[in-house]
Amino acid sequence: MITCINDALYPGTGQAVVRLLRRLGVDIEFPEGQTCCSQPMVNTGYLDEAVPLVRNFVEVFGGFDAVVTPSGSCVGCVRHQHSLVARRSGDALLAAAVADTSPKVYELSEFLLDVLGVVDVGAYYPHRVSYHPTCHSLRMLGVGDRPRRLLEAVRGLTLVDLPCAEECCGFGGTFAVKNADTSIAMGTDKVRHIRESGAEVVVAGDNSCLTHIGGLMSRQRAGVRAVHLAEILASTSERVGAP
Repeated sequence: MITCINDALYPGTGQAVVRLLRRLGVDIEFPEGQTCCSQPMVNTGYLDEAVPLVRNFVEVFGGFDAVVTPSGSCVGCVRHQHSLVARRSGDALLAAAVADTSPKVYELSEFLLDVLGVVDVGAYYPHRVSYHPTCHSLRMLGVGDRPRRLLEAVRGLTLVDLPCAEECCGFGGTFAVKNADTSIAMGTDKVRHIRESGAEVVVAGDNSCLTHIGGLMSRQRAGVRAVHLAEILASTSERVGAP
């Protein structure tokens, strides 16, 4: 599952997931019928409008052993909010399909460590990197230190600590639109901490957060690049994903 933002703005992230999983021997399919997971609607209270998207999700992804996506926020929606939408709809068949499909949906680092049992994915990325744990992956999914463990196993990579790492970057989906000033202030704090870390690259598991952080860093001419975790893990040469 590539997710909307990756499909529209960061197709390279989805391609990186495919390269990485194929390198690890996983049989990959990309269902072209996939659409939005419904997160924007659910998070803004439009639960009834989310029903067709949830129905499409279970129809498109229901037959697979696992559904892997490079987004903790989208996985959080599927695993924790699809059931709410299905129950509200009153459609017992949809609720049953959600109950069967949702547990098979994994954030990338979860799938690598918990399903494949792999820590060293054979990546090479010779740069100083700081890791930003996104809110949904940290608090809703509880991915814990899985991304850090994967990064620590990347050859050539120096993982530096990010001050106040668990603080929100301020994106928060529609929060950034409805509360722009607060969002920018939070993001500015995050960028200051990233610069303090001395990292060349900041990495996270959600491109939505990286869009917010990367935009602020660009305006500040911080000289730090925002890169998705999948792209680093898929990298096997100095040129791929280099700042």
